[in-house]
Amino acid sequence: MNGILLVDKPAGWTSNDVVIKLKGILRERRIGHSGTLDPMATGLLVVFVGRATRAVQFAEHDAKRYLASLRLGLTTDTQDITGNILEKKDVSITETELEKALACFRGELQQIPPMYSAIRIGGRRLYDIARKGGEVERVPRPVTIHALTLHGRDGEDWLLDVQCSKGTYIRTLCHDIGESLGCGACMSALRRTEAGGFSVRDALTLDTIQRLRDAGDIESVLLPVDSLFSRENSCTASGEEEKRIRCGTDFKTDLADGTYRVYNQDGAFLMLGQAKNGVMTTVKSFFEV
Repeated sequence: MNGILLVDKPAGWTSNDVVIKLKGILRERRIGHSGTLDPMATGLLVVFVGRATRAVQFAEHDAKRYLASLRLGLTTDTQDITGNILEKKDVSITETELEKALACFRGELQQIPPMYSAIRIGGRRLYDIARKGGEVERVPRPVTIHALTLHGRDGEDWLLDVQCSKGTYIRTLCHDIGESLGCGACMSALRRTEAGGFSVRDALTLDTIQRLRDAGDIESVLLPVDSLFSRENSCTASGEEEKRIRCGTDFKTDLADGTYRVYNQDGAFLMLGQAKNGVMTTVKSFFEV
């Protein structure tokens, strides 16, 4: 079983919980994902099954899109609604004031990772230090907010549509917006809607995946691994070139410099290749061995 599975992660599950559950459902030990979601978050988790796990490294750097709930006036130690309350204030921020504040958070930013995160400093996870009441200095990291749009309200929360680079902490973004307004804020909900060109609209719940597996139809919802590279040009290898690809050796090509999806004469995806100066080299192979 090989391919990409789009999962709609439920709240309360870690991304690793989902992987463990899928290993049981699919009876496949080679399963990985690109882009961890916090337990409280829901939405798109791009899961790679079988030999498709070789593609995880290419998906990890993709931009992501989220729908986040911003609660102004509430500051917590985790920067989200699950944490201990540090401060609570009455808020009278208008939509115009919030829109003005959001303008400062678009583009390239330096973001300080939260203490409640899995980043290691001195060999220790930050969340382990934080849970024991400690705090250490963190070096700001560059992130990019490609788009940040106010998406209306849900009760007392403002909804933010965020498109961002890998490594962006949305709860830290919410916290920093609150700081800039002088009232504090935290993230009260989060849903990932897009990742790597895939959409949560096409994602399946774990219950649906279980039913499809029980009915013997799970293969019908597995996306081919080359769908991850749909933005790259494609080419077809000759029989002799396929032999070289399977041996991991380079070969001459007339193709322009660039990255290519390389298929054999039967249309099977062989590899992601790199053409440069008339030579095709393997970036990553995906043929069955």
